Amino acid sequence: MRIGVIIGRIGGIDGVAMETVKWIEVLEKMGHEVFILSGKFESGIKKSPKHSYFPILSFFSKEAEWEQRKAFFEPDTNVEVLLENIEANSKIISKKLEDWVNQNKIDCLLSENASALPCHLSMGIGIKKFAEKALIPIVSHDHDFHWERGDRYVSVHPEINELVDKSFPLLLPHVKNAVINTFGVETFKERFDREVMMVPNVMDFSKPNGEVNKKSKFLKRMEVDKSDILLLQTTRIVRRKGIETAISLIDKLDDKKLKLVITGSHLDDENNTYFNELVDLTHELNLKEQIIFGCEKIAKHIDPLGVYGHGRASTYFSTYEGFGNTFVECLLSRIPIFVNNFKPVYMPDIGSKGFKTVMLDDSQLTDDKVQQMSEIIYNRTLAKEIGEFNFELGEKHFSYDILEDKLQELFTF
Repeated sequence: MRIGVIIGRIGGIDGVAMETVKWIEVLEKMGHEVFILSGKFESGIKKSPKHSYFPILSFFSKEAEWEQRKAFFEPDTNVEVLLENIEANSKIISKKLEDWVNQNKIDCLLSENASALPCHLSMGIGIKKFAEKALIPIVSHDHDFHWERGDRYVSVHPEINELVDKSFPLLLPHVKNAVINTFGVETFKERFDREVMMVPNVMDFSKPNGEVNKKSKFLKRMEVDKSDILLLQTTRIVRRKGIETAISLIDKLDDKKLKLVITGSHLDDENNTYFNELVDLTHELNLKEQIIFGCEKIAKHIDPLGVYGHGRASTYFSTYEGFGNTFVECLLSRIPIFVNNFKPVYMPDIGSKGFKTVMLDDSQLTDDKVQQMSEIIYNRTLAKEIGEFNFELGEKHFSYDILEDKLQELFTF
């Protein structure tokens, strides 16, 4: 089957993009041909004749950013100009999608979160316009939803809220919806009386990961000594990642040889507000030599997943996640994880599996929890045992074999 993927951006470290690449790998292994239509191709994606670039689809396109600003952040009194622009842009996207599907003889369309979270209004609406007249089956891989984000996607304009409710998620008879957690399954049943498939985030456990590549000169680039002990925060810099808790942990452990390497970019943080708060906290606690913002130092010289081989443990104190790619990456890399009981996923879909972690509740760094983390950090044998145990359990629950079984059912029409 020829499967077409439409996505705002692919490549890089965005969770949706990373999971899409895994789906593509498994679908191709199953014998399908995969074509990609995207607004942005980031690092890690090799050029291919099957890749089509359509800039308006990018979340950072002038069209998408203007729509977001006028719909949610800086609304004008008159909503008509905004509605006219969304209508015009969505028609452009729908027509492009129709032409692309016909030119590439696409048998099935895979919409990657474009029809779930309304962070690109005209894209989601354009996909719906196409879907309403298309004859091909569609799979909508839905990661996040607007009702999970508080007031972020609530507009002062009732007309915008109505558009969001009608188009996100994509609910049509010939559309199959796949969600990434049990909460999503329950929500679809409760809100829409609709059965959907739960497909967990996965990793390829057959490939080695977290191995130290001395040629990358990671320690030199991070400006740390071989005797230093590294904790890794391998997430984007956005508020829900709870990075301030990881910084506070370094403060409580009170060891100058202990360093926290934050690999994410501040470019993911709107207006750098949260990033600046983290920098201020680092200075207030006098941790400038121990907190390393390493994104630019890592750049293109180091495989992002290869970073794990240099860490003693990983901090993952998120308050909310759709699933949790970083957690699964840690399992694959055999590195212990310090985690917050993030909502709504951790205990139902991950923690209940029996992984050995140190888990915080409501981001509270109690003395007992800090002591448990300290024992793992300073006991290499214990850290290794935990890493091996979690790897084997992760392979059982979050491997490519699990994904293949799910996709086999999902792409049977």
